[in-house]
Formats: sequence, structure tokens, C-alpha cells
Amino acid sequence: MRALLLLALALATQAPAVSVIQDGDAHGDPPFMLEDGWEPLLDGTSLAGWRACDASATNEWRAVRAIRYERILSPTQLSGRGQGGGVILNGPTGKTANLCTTREFGDIELYLEFMLPKGSNSGVYLQGLYEMQILDSWANTEPPTSSDIGGIYHQWIDNRGVGGSAPRVNAARRPGEWQSYQAWFRAPRFDAAGKRVEPARFIRVLLNGQLVQSDVDVAGPTRSALDLPEGAAHPLMLQGDHGAVAFRNIHVRPLRPIVVR
Repeated sequence: MRALLLLALALATQAPAVSVIQDGDAHGDPPFMLEDGWEPLLDGTSLAGWRACDASATNEWRAVRAIRYERILSPTQLSGRGQGGGVILNGPTGKTANLCTTREFGDIELYLEFMLPKGSNSGVYLQGLYEMQILDSWANTEPPTSSDIGGIYHQWIDNRGVGGSAPRVNAARRPGEWQSYQAWFRAPRFDAAGKRVEPARFIRVLLNGQLVQSDVDVAGPTRSALDLPEGAAHPLMLQGDHGAVAFRNIHVRPLRPIVVR
């Protein structure tokens, strides 16, 4: 009996088993449909849980049922259909406030889907400070840079771009198609005096199911970040002032171990 109790105690104190779908490959349906523990950040009907990052800025984000894209008639625009759906669109012109969560996050896994028209530009800022670039890089034949989709954007120091991490591959899809990001993110670490001792890190980033970033440390906030000091937790930010963009299926969960192959 004592042996059984010791075995049960040992099993209870073991770390959670590493998921077989944490290996950086695409596994069919999105991860929030395949595993437990994911939490949606969109309620399917409204912008509850989100706010303009700058309270004084015009906020034209709205929740819609669907997105329409016209490749021939209006290739640089997106339009929403219906009201109160599970998709969010940054207004009629694509030039509106950046959108922040009302909650703050530290170490997380993030999954989301987005759509761009031709030539558009946006970004997802972990903690509002560290950008995963969103850009229409479809059919780009040049070597990708940190400014391309899948890149970790550069810092802006002395009026020039510094650092950043280019994506390993150009995994962009056509304008007007839904695309996805999945990221494993670790927040910066601080000592008891508040001094940063380890930088923020993108442990792994997938774009449309393809590995584009692995173990990338971020020296500091990237260009156009929120005016916040680095910290253990801050809001998630979606860039809304650089062009038309739509988002859906935004899910998070606590950072879990990943499979290294």
C-alpha cells in the first residue's frame, strides 16, 4: 500500500508530458482544436477584452462575421460582412488605432490567424514590445529580411534599424487568404532589484505551419512598440495603423515544454 502511495505521489509531481504536437510541424487542424488548455481572446461577437492602446486615438476596429476580398476590383482593401461575428477588422481604411488586450501576459503560447490585402502591413507585438512582422511578402523573390512576414522586427536606434531576425523561409500566402502564426514566447527575466538578466525570447515561431524562427533573443523593444518598460507581463498588441488587416481565432495558453528534434 505504501509503495502505491509513493508511486501516485511521484506521478503527481512529474512535469506534464510533452505534447506530441509541440514539435514545430503542422498537424492538420489548428492547435487550439487539437489540445486542451487554449483560451480564446475573441468572444465571437464583440471586441470585449480589447481596447485602443492609445485611449486618445480613433478606434475603428469592429467585429464582423466574414471578410470579403476583391483581387481585381479592390486588391488593396478588405471589407467586413455582417456585424458581431468572430473576426475583427481594422476599419474601412486600414488606418486606425493599434489594439491591445485589457489583460497582460508573460510566458505564453500564441496562435492566431490573419488576412492581408495586396501590399498591406501589420504586426503582432508580444507584450506590446516585440513584433512578429505581418507584411504582404507573397511572391517576393529577394532573400527575406526582418521586415518581411515571419520576421522578428528590428529595433530603431539613432534613426536606423538595428538587429531583428529574418525568417528562415518565405512562407507567405496570397493576399486575401487566411494565414496563421503560432509562437512560443518567453518573457524577459529580472533579478530581485529589477535589473533585466535575460532578454525576451521567441523560442519558436511557425508561419502557416512552417518554422520561421528558432531561439531568437530580442535585445529590446522593436520599432513602434508601446512606450512601456520591459517587464514580466504586458498586453498583446495588434498593429492597426499600417494598412488593412483582419484577425480571427486568437488563442493563448501558458508556455509548455516543446519537442526538440
